[in-house]
Amino acid sequence: MDELGTLGELPPDYLDALRRANLVPLWPSLRSLLPPDAPRTTTAPTHWPWAAIRPLLLRAGSLTPIEKAERRVLVLANPGRGLENLQASSVIYLGMQLVLPGETAPNHRHTPNAARIVVEGRGACTIVGGERCAMEHGDLVLTPSGLWHEHRHEGEGPFIWLDVLDLPLMVMLDVSYVIQGERQAIRRDPAVYGAGGVLPRVHGRATTARYPLLRYEWSRTREALVALGATTPRDTPVEVAYVNALSRGPGNIWRRDCPGNGGAGQSSLRFHSSRSSNGSKTRSVPVAVVTLTRPPQARPGLAVADAKQWLGFPIAADLKSNSESSQLKEERDDAFNSFPISGILIGELFAH
Repeated sequence: MDELGTLGELPPDYLDALRRANLVPLWPSLRSLLPPDAPRTTTAPTHWPWAAIRPLLLRAGSLTPIEKAERRVLVLANPGRGLENLQASSVIYLGMQLVLPGETAPNHRHTPNAARIVVEGRGACTIVGGERCAMEHGDLVLTPSGLWHEHRHEGEGPFIWLDVLDLPLMVMLDVSYVIQGERQAIRRDPAVYGAGGVLPRVHGRATTARYPLLRYEWSRTREALVALGATTPRDTPVEVAYVNALSRGPGNIWRRDCPGNGGAGQSSLRFHSSRSSNGSKTRSVPVAVVTLTRPPQARPGLAVADAKQWLGFPIAADLKSNSESSQLKEERDDAFNSFPISGILIGELFAH
């Protein structure tokens, strides 16, 4: 491909005239805007160790009260995109959020879609549109675009979860904003989903809720993974997708008219859970992969090394604990009263 002209080849008086007229020549920048043959990304494969995140997050709890933070979050910023941009990838925001006993992260609503993946603690809940969503280890809790939500910690000890938002996408589209609200009263639509495959009705009518299911319990997800694994060869990893039962298309937990969905049933964020085995050891991952909208023929990778062969934007949460014996790991996996994490891994790589 031929080289194109540069700004340095243009006379200074011509460049000054262009600037005065708010004009810019395209050809010096064309190759960066439209790279030949394959897309480019500045997102760097990055690992955020949990051993580094947790003490710094707990220290934030002693340094900054919730009234001064509103959301006490340490953002997982990708160095390739610039730490000041608060991006994990081009379109995904990740943050570890801490709420201490007795605190409430105040009620608000915003345009970005958000989801919470519980990492540590007991006794907290998220109120979404008046519905109280308990938060247990491994649960996925949605706070979709435009819905009021607040977080309350009514238990003991620190409570920590991973925030996943399509915030960079909304910022790029110039549609990102928030509205503050009063503390919510608890209410619940009488016909909301409690189990997959069963459509709840009251007096013959289905739910009118925009989102019939806001909390995806890890205990039920794990049961589905175990059942699926029982019918699959031992060393074959299995995966399930979190879905909105009223949406069209597999793997879509959001409404079709949700910002970022493009009106085509594609979600801006998709969530999956996986289970894998290697010989006598089995590992279940509550939310292993978060992907941005991807073509139906593409599949997400589970790690940066694997992601090179897929078209997509993978994130993998590695739940291995290097500090525990193999026997204890298996016992924890079987009971799953809590799960240890070593950190968050992200990659944004395209197939060539």
